[in-house]
Amino acid sequence: MITRYRTFLICSFVAGCSRSSDQAVSTDSSRATGTNLSSGAASVAATSGGQVSSPCPRTGKWALCSVEKRLAQSGFVVRPVSGDSPRRAGFSVAPAVYRLGESRLEVFVYPDETSLARDLEKLDTVTVAPRGSVSNWGRLPTFVRSANLIAVFLTGNPTQAERLTLALTAGAPQP
Repeated sequence: MITRYRTFLICSFVAGCSRSSDQAVSTDSSRATGTNLSSGAASVAATSGGQVSSPCPRTGKWALCSVEKRLAQSGFVVRPVSGDSPRRAGFSVAPAVYRLGESRLEVFVYPDETSLARDLEKLDTVTVAPRGSVSNWGRLPTFVRSANLIAVFLTGNPTQAERLTLALTAGAPQP
């Protein structure tokens, strides 16, 4: 039984390593055109000129689609909350609101880091409220900042808060 298993492993290894370069190229090109995507978080399609396009802009800044993709890649089930997003004191942009399991995430995407910095200098990042005012989040918020994005995560699960923080602070999407 062990000999048969060992033979199977060796054959599998040899077969996997003996792929021709033509097969490797076709696999790589199918990934580039989006025909082999494993996640529905973001789709990629080839344009008529053979260029790869994405519905999510590749500017090096956060967009909602890149936030959703990053969170899905990190194992979160991201469910947008429908309806009007509440305006929050101290923020000049309206948030996009998501449910991540039983937790709530509000994402503020700014046009650039300068506009984010203007709001940030007036905020207490512990309470995530304008300095000197009372927080109205209902529970202690987790504050996350990355490039042109501020996220406020409301959860009672410290492990989930850490996972979200690591996912969003790993760097803004690359152009």
